Amino acid sequence: MAAWKITLLYGYFAVLAVLSVYGAHRYVLLFLFYRHRHRVPQAPSAWEDLPPVTIQLPMFNEATVVERLLEAVANLDYPKELVEIQVLDDSTDETTEIAKRKVAELVERGWNAVHLHRENRNGFKAGALAEGLRCTDNEFVAVFDADFVPDPGFLKQTIHHFTDPEVGMVQVRWGHLNKDFSLLTRLQSMFLDGHFVIEHTARNRSGRHFNFNGTAGIWRVRAIQEAGGWQHDTLTEDLDLSYRAQLHGWRFVYLTDVTAPAELPVEMNAFKSQQHRWAKGSIQTSRKLLPRLWTSSLPWKIKLEATFHLTANCAYPLLLLMCLLMLPALLVRLEDPSRFRNLVFDASVFVLATCSVWAFYIAAEREVNRRWKDSLKFLPGLTSLGVGLAVNNARAVLEALLAHDSPFVRTPKYNANNRGDGQRRYQIRAHWLSWLELGFAVYLTIILGVAVYHQLWVLSVFLVMFAGGFWSVGIASLAGRSGAPAWKSAA
Repeated sequence: MAAWKITLLYGYFAVLAVLSVYGAHRYVLLFLFYRHRHRVPQAPSAWEDLPPVTIQLPMFNEATVVERLLEAVANLDYPKELVEIQVLDDSTDETTEIAKRKVAELVERGWNAVHLHRENRNGFKAGALAEGLRCTDNEFVAVFDADFVPDPGFLKQTIHHFTDPEVGMVQVRWGHLNKDFSLLTRLQSMFLDGHFVIEHTARNRSGRHFNFNGTAGIWRVRAIQEAGGWQHDTLTEDLDLSYRAQLHGWRFVYLTDVTAPAELPVEMNAFKSQQHRWAKGSIQTSRKLLPRLWTSSLPWKIKLEATFHLTANCAYPLLLLMCLLMLPALLVRLEDPSRFRNLVFDASVFVLATCSVWAFYIAAEREVNRRWKDSLKFLPGLTSLGVGLAVNNARAVLEALLAHDSPFVRTPKYNANNRGDGQRRYQIRAHWLSWLELGFAVYLTIILGVAVYHQLWVLSVFLVMFAGGFWSVGIASLAGRSGAPAWKSAA
């Protein structure tokens, strides 16, 4: 075989091998989850006198949901005299007036509520949270993004864990207000359930580090301060602060049985914008903190898991590279008469990569969904959506690695529900890279034709999901539609 062909195959197999390692890591998380699932966190004691709590509500142009959020906070089962509500408003639209009116109403109802409006967005969300901390003397602070509707019992279910002086943060699981709004939201709910049910539980209960998710959690203010405070040099200020606090010795608690419902993005471009921010921020955080983490005295198991956690999105550029190399590698492999050898390799990659993803999300659905078997039909779509995000998230990873700055783009909220209702007031336009997604879709469809012609059925299964993912994400992005059955007028 010619040297260039050997080089091509080795490169292709090397990419597959790295992707398989990240895929196999899901089996590790599943093992840790089932091994430690019985270690349910328990508060060491209960406060004799409940402590005062500040509730921070950062928002930017959230006219459709600000009243819903404030009303939910006003329904919290906690003594009014012990609650301070801070509306941290950086808005440039009618959100500010709506928030002012609602805050005035809460004050009339006996709540200690304040509306803090900034004329600039210095530091974006991190800057707003830091500004709010300077305006309170309370020891504990809870944070809710504008798309959340906290349950009344949230504070009483979390605050008692802080009777342990080493606990710096308590995070609860995200619920979903509009899971059945569309196929897109249904798949997102499965993605998030995997993260919150399996990943967080496995890491926290096995003694590894996990992260505050920016909302639906409560902090000890001293933990924030000792870790260096809110910083805005990454797009995931929550992930950054989480690792800094844990490196400083603070212990975190994750409560999978306590939920805070939230609204899922209902449009593809909004979903992609959110994913871009999370992917880029995780790589920025890895560049910032992994050197410090590996030179610390932490056990190797924490260091290794943190590395997988913070670098997981590096799989997206590798996924695109694999797609590009797939056709020439396939043509070279077809010259080999040993089809059995090809089949064994393809099958092993399928087990390590795709099967690990399916096992991971099936386990999550079994934990949160009594009718979990109904979710099995969504697994191919889940895989396709994950693949279809590769261009979007690879761009985010490369921007982070190249230290390319970009603003914090908030995710539009529509006050959407499971009936398909919502107010389409804000929208994110498609990025030009959506055309590249369609280019990958065409390219993979060609490879699928070659694989079917040569009866490579295992590879064909991959290619159907891969091509379908790029087709669906690219078309939905350019169309600017979510597949939702109905919309209410924004008027």
